[in-house]
Amino acid sequence: MYKPALMLRGAILAALLGASVPPSMAAENAGAVQAWLTTGDQAKLMARGPDARFGRAKPAALVIDIDPATRFQEMQGFGASITDASAYLIQQRMNPAQREGLLRELFGRNPGLGMSFTRLTIGASDFSQSHYSFNDMPRGESDPGLTRFSIEPHRASVLPTIQRALAINPQLKVMASPWSAPGWMKTSDSLVKGSLKPEAYDAFARYLGRYVGAMEKEGVPLFALTLQNEPHFEPEDYPGMRVDPASRAAFIGGHLGPLLAREHPGTTVIDWDHNWDEPDSPATVLKDPVAANYVSGVAWHCYAGNVAVQAQVHAQFPDKDTWFTECSGGRWSPDWAKNLMFFTKTLIIDSTRGWARGVLLWNMALDENDGPHLGGCKDCRGVVTIDSRSGEVTRNVEYYALAHASRFVMPGARRIQSSEGVGELSNVAFRNSDGSLALVVANGAQKEQTFSVRIAGQSFRYTLPGLSVATFAWGSQQ
Repeated sequence: MYKPALMLRGAILAALLGASVPPSMAAENAGAVQAWLTTGDQAKLMARGPDARFGRAKPAALVIDIDPATRFQEMQGFGASITDASAYLIQQRMNPAQREGLLRELFGRNPGLGMSFTRLTIGASDFSQSHYSFNDMPRGESDPGLTRFSIEPHRASVLPTIQRALAINPQLKVMASPWSAPGWMKTSDSLVKGSLKPEAYDAFARYLGRYVGAMEKEGVPLFALTLQNEPHFEPEDYPGMRVDPASRAAFIGGHLGPLLAREHPGTTVIDWDHNWDEPDSPATVLKDPVAANYVSGVAWHCYAGNVAVQAQVHAQFPDKDTWFTECSGGRWSPDWAKNLMFFTKTLIIDSTRGWARGVLLWNMALDENDGPHLGGCKDCRGVVTIDSRSGEVTRNVEYYALAHASRFVMPGARRIQSSEGVGELSNVAFRNSDGSLALVVANGAQKEQTFSVRIAGQSFRYTLPGLSVATFAWGSQQ
């Protein structure tokens, strides 16, 4: 979608990373509200502005009312996927100081973005330098005993990256998704295309269980698995696997669910992991009385359909969690301001209003050539771009959209009530467990908008430039 952003330098970097007052703490004095701003023209990139202040002056014509007593889902947080490509660039194309600086910037807090949610690939995706599973066999051969299972392909780059991220942020939650079962388990006898053979259900469940156990031994606990990335898509040139809803229900209910409950009770199953355009598919799985016992939630992607279906499916199954697990930017959409609006409004605001407990973008990092990749997307972009020759980092538009939430919304926060449909302003509000509040506002209009934020009879006024985003953070109102 996007033309890469300019690198942060000088005062802009200091404003982002050098703030002396943690946003999760109470404001410096009663009534003060921190204001952080990113403008569509890139003149301000997550820049700290003058504080706003609550008072009893007459509010503006546009008012966002906040009610902290009306609470919705508990949040895990925001982040991006540590793909093979991302981990390779971080481990193999950065020097130790660059690597540590970037990981602290992404996963650390005060300063830092405080990313607290990430996703790993179980084997290769299109953003890998080779196509592999953790139990490959020569064509025509099989290994039902999993005697050749090994996570060795992750040892050089993925494991040290996720291990360091967890050391920096112990609140980081990790999920994982396969792009394909090993080829010998599939109708295609290949990682590319095909579907899972019913006679391989038991072996694939044990394969996923072995992966969970192996990662636990490496100090990487997984809170959730999906059984297949984008199960209604069979790509032509990278790993993929079709698994229809009836097959997913049979696999989860009869194999994977009982295995995880027995051997890895801390790891749950999340269904779907695909686009908004086919909500009947996860609904079918959740209607299965056996599979539903093992499915904790539904995961969504952004590439087709409308974010509104998240709330619709949640209304059908209110006891199941909602997660947003993939969306990528890329060169196909060059308008920086438009992309800032999409990622902030649709994913940070609308997706969490649609009950998402966590929001993930796709590649955490890609290089100057939008890779490395093997097949698949040729013009996707990472949250950051790492120059493969120098290790220098460019922070892209996705970085700022994530930062406006991840720096201020802590794990355990609750989404709270705030006004919808306030002119062309979109917003979402959160209350952290320490009592502090955060409000993200996106102005989708071309022109500046003046509005008031009102809570408990007091309000503050703010003018937000057109096509810009602000986060407001303040201390407990209770």
